[in-house]
Amino acid sequence: MTSAAVISCGALALDVRAIARRRGWDVEVVPVDALLHNHPERIAPAVDALRERHEEVALAYADCGTHGALDELGLPRLAGDHCYDVFAREDVASALEAEPGTYFLTDFLARTFEHTVWRELGLDRHPELRDDYFRHYTRVIWLAQRPTATTRACAERAASALGLPLEVREVGSDGLERALARLLG
Repeated sequence: MTSAAVISCGALALDVRAIARRRGWDVEVVPVDALLHNHPERIAPAVDALRERHEEVALAYADCGTHGALDELGLPRLAGDHCYDVFAREDVASALEAEPGTYFLTDFLARTFEHTVWRELGLDRHPELRDDYFRHYTRVIWLAQRPTATTRACAERAASALGLPLEVREVGSDGLERALARLLG
């Protein structure tokens, strides 16, 4: 049994591991499959199954659509409704206030969009459903943690697949690092 662990959304796990290593935190980062976001009712049971292996556990998860199920586990977690809040709460709030039909991408979601969104929603087999799923969106904002040319190209492909314009907000990972410091403090 490992003493301390951060059970992390798979979409955040690489960033969490890099921050923990850089800060010298002695924690095991345990990723949970990011595809569970497509079935948020499965997130809390997956986390609960992993917590028994560790004496101390914190969650690198926001609520992520669980409607409080993660909170019912009684484990400390990242604040916010979703990881977008963790990276850039004010940017997200102002973007949604200005244009409620905003679709957000993180670096992870930009890089994995074809698999985590397009194929998971069946749009590779039924592209005619795109407008049913995304008709109320008006733009895509990429919350760029590490803006590289490769990830930018991925974000552009995702926005193009949705038929929406892309905006880029360079947010870095400082928001996540501050949130983890409060969580693990």
